[in-house]
Amino acid sequence: MSPRRQDRPGRTGGRDTGLGAAGVAVTLAGVLVNGMAYLVPVLAARRLDPADLSALATALGLVAIAGVPGLGLQLAVAVHHARHGSSDTRRLTAVTAAVCAGTLVVATPLLVAALDLPVEVPTLLAVTTAAVVLSSRSLGELQGSQRFLRLAAGMALLAVGRYGGVVAGLLLDAGLTGALVAGALTAALAPPVLARLARAPRRPSTAPAAPRLTYAQVLAGCGATLAMLVVSYADLLLARQLLPPAGAGAYSVGTVLSKGALWAPQVAAVLALPRLARGDRRSRTVALAVTGGCGLVLVLASTLAGGLAFRLAGGPDYTHLGRYAPLFAAVGALYAVAFVLLNDRLAAGVRWAAAPLWVGAAGLVTVAATVRPRTVPGLLLVALGTAVVTTLIMAVPARRARTVPVPADPAMAPRSG
Repeated sequence: MSPRRQDRPGRTGGRDTGLGAAGVAVTLAGVLVNGMAYLVPVLAARRLDPADLSALATALGLVAIAGVPGLGLQLAVAVHHARHGSSDTRRLTAVTAAVCAGTLVVATPLLVAALDLPVEVPTLLAVTTAAVVLSSRSLGELQGSQRFLRLAAGMALLAVGRYGGVVAGLLLDAGLTGALVAGALTAALAPPVLARLARAPRRPSTAPAAPRLTYAQVLAGCGATLAMLVVSYADLLLARQLLPPAGAGAYSVGTVLSKGALWAPQVAAVLALPRLARGDRRSRTVALAVTGGCGLVLVLASTLAGGLAFRLAGGPDYTHLGRYAPLFAAVGALYAVAFVLLNDRLAAGVRWAAAPLWVGAAGLVTVAATVRPRTVPGLLLVALGTAVVTTLIMAVPARRARTVPVPADPAMAPRSG
């Protein structure tokens, strides 16, 4: 075997496609994930009474919150796998899943009393949450080894497992509990299927054994994911506290545009992360250019068709707010750039990678509590100012916690076309 083709850190299984096809596949998988997440409440509104509909929405929110460590685990596994190659992360994954699921079970009395949920719901949510976290390990391995077609398939399979059972239960009029039981059962099938999908062929290697992924690295990924969610959703939560009901409703419609601008270009961050972990600075430049360009296009489009954007997001009653559409889109576009910079910091092993995001969130709350804006444009300007400052701080070169030398490998170079 030629020395150039020997296994090196970060090469287990190899890429399964060019970046163009990979980007399309991951984008389509993301659309499927978001589509199924949207389908559940839409269908539930037609199949459940208001009380059960509210309970289901609350249950979905609890799974999303409890599953944040799974996203952090995926980030940590992807970076570690890209940098060092395959290592045994099963025990760490099992502990993370147990903590997430166990927290829901232990909190059952509180959740039942405070949120008026049926007593069996937290246990069912714990099963779904454990399945999501366990699946995150496989998704991280696929992302870190740049097997992006399989990553897209894994994302789609997890979405079907996570939401498919709930959809089936609603279609069969199984009620709230029946739908959640079906959802827990289908979600539980996802981890072994994804583990098989992520399995890479064993190849003889003379490279030293990869270091183990640590709990500190997973906690860093969890903190970064949580910080991104907090800073990008804080203005929506503040709107409910500061604005009158009509204004809060209008602001929530506007944040649909913000979230669209935030998540639309995230395929660039997904594809770039393994390369960033291997010290490829060109990937950072490309990811920032793609993300920034996408954000600019969305801001310009919302400038030209703001009324239409608000009509599509909330209906004809909100068309008159179209002049604010570019500002909402700009908030999301800025945080999309910040997300790429956050991935770059995590990939480089920067300590306290998410600190600027926490500072930004705290600053937003402080300014809003001091100024107390009572109108949509007033709160929107505070949110936009926070996004600008936070992104600029994230762009300041951070001090690396460590430098990981990765040998050059022509096979890992970006492919043209």
